[in-house]
Amino acid sequence: MSAVRVVLADDERMVRTALRAILEAEADLEVVGEAATGAQAVSVVRELRPDVVLMDVRMPETDGIRATEQILATLPSPPRIVVVTTFENDSYVYEALRAGAAGFLLKRAAAEELVQAVRLVARSESLLYPSAVRELAALHSSARPAPPPWAARLTEREADVLRLMATGLSNAEIADRMGVGPATAKTHVASVLAKTGARDRTQAVIAAYESGFITPR
Repeated sequence: MSAVRVVLADDERMVRTALRAILEAEADLEVVGEAATGAQAVSVVRELRPDVVLMDVRMPETDGIRATEQILATLPSPPRIVVVTTFENDSYVYEALRAGAAGFLLKRAAAEELVQAVRLVARSESLLYPSAVRELAALHSSARPAPPPWAARLTEREADVLRLMATGLSNAEIADRMGVGPATAKTHVASVLAKTGARDRTQAVIAAYESGFITPR
């Protein structure tokens, strides 16, 4: 299999150097580009078309949230974006997830966590740090959300799949839990994404929490 191609976006050169060293020590990961600002990140990603972007939340010119929005809005097959932050309950992180980021990673994360996070989002088959996403949703979601219009369109099986997605289960784990084949589970996940209007699992789960379909507390 070809290596996962990664772009690093952070205004601190030392951070980019450290991230590069960790990722390039793995045979299946390749750092193909770097950016020191959000604007540069958008340009580099458009040129190199990586699989994954590690995006610092706070950068000069254009922050990580705006850069994420621009990348996802302008590329037909955009990369998976993981925002990198110092504080996990930062409102910037939640806004980045709502903007379309596939997940977030703390700057103090161990090397093993970084590597596994990149691999996980590249596969797109499970939620990165589901408990942390739930805690962010609890902090930032409305106390009295309006009923989601898409909820009535979900079948009972699809509703169960969405709840399992929120716990971080992969397609294979969902299939095992529900007693169905992997292909069936994948079809249900795809249907959930389509009906919720979500780009990926993270956005579907955020929508479920914000609407009250799933209670984050």
